[in-house]
Amino acid sequence: MPQSRAYLWFIGPALVLMFVILLIPILIAGGLSLTDYSLGNTSAAFVGLENYERIFTRSTYEKMFGATFRYVFVVVPLTVGLGLGAALLIHSLGRFGDLYKTIYFLPVMAALIAMAIVWEFPFHPTIGIINATLEQGCGTFLERWNWYAQGCERTFPLWLNDRDYAIWTVSFIGIWQGFGFNMVLYLAGLTSIPPSLYDAAEMDGAKSGWDRFRLVTWPLLGPTTVFVVTISFIRSFQVFDMIEAFYPQGGGPSKSVYVMMFAIYEKGIQQNLVGIGAAITVVFLAFVMMLTLIQRWLVERRTHYA
Repeated sequence: MPQSRAYLWFIGPALVLMFVILLIPILIAGGLSLTDYSLGNTSAAFVGLENYERIFTRSTYEKMFGATFRYVFVVVPLTVGLGLGAALLIHSLGRFGDLYKTIYFLPVMAALIAMAIVWEFPFHPTIGIINATLEQGCGTFLERWNWYAQGCERTFPLWLNDRDYAIWTVSFIGIWQGFGFNMVLYLAGLTSIPPSLYDAAEMDGAKSGWDRFRLVTWPLLGPTTVFVVTISFIRSFQVFDMIEAFYPQGGGPSKSVYVMMFAIYEKGIQQNLVGIGAAITVVFLAFVMMLTLIQRWLVERRTHYA
């Protein structure tokens, strides 16, 4: 075999696996999304873009997009910010750093569906510790400020069962579970920064911690931040097990927590509407692909200007 073709023996297995594991399922999903196929049927009618039209015109799917984007755009900024803050604090510690790493990373290692069941108890409307604490604090407030008693009502949210609070409650749990993963990624980025750069910055007049962070730490964490943000977006779009644990019968009160992954499960598995489930899957993959391309563009742009 000519030497110029020897590379095929090395990249061939990877290309075959990519084609079998990734490309073929995507093509199958794209084909099914253009039909009304259901499991058990021997044939399926071609419906064209009808499934996609339903996704972008029906009110149920409007709620799906609304719940998904609310969750994503709340969880991603806060998990990234808290992850960076925790990493900076732990990186600055001389002692007990490994202990705090373990504590913050525990929610990531725990199964989210199990943690969701645990979180049901604090958010329970009658026996939950959150409403009990609010009630106790409200009672103390009434005793001290009787003249403002009407401003402190003794009715508290149902949290998980309230359509106005459900998505924010679920987002809080997602933040609690996700920022430890970002912390580990930022710690890896911080340890790769040479200490000599901080010494040089201090000699140039960067005396305060904020100046060192602004001039040295944050610019050098640019590639890490791009990766962290991209991974956080993808993980947030993939939220499912927590929603399934809290709302096995549907997407929460008034479909307020009806995220895309749950919609795929409900349509494709529970209701056996494989065509519409495949269409939602294709839309989901389009969002993920778009985020991946944006990440690549940002990394290459930063490398070009570096």
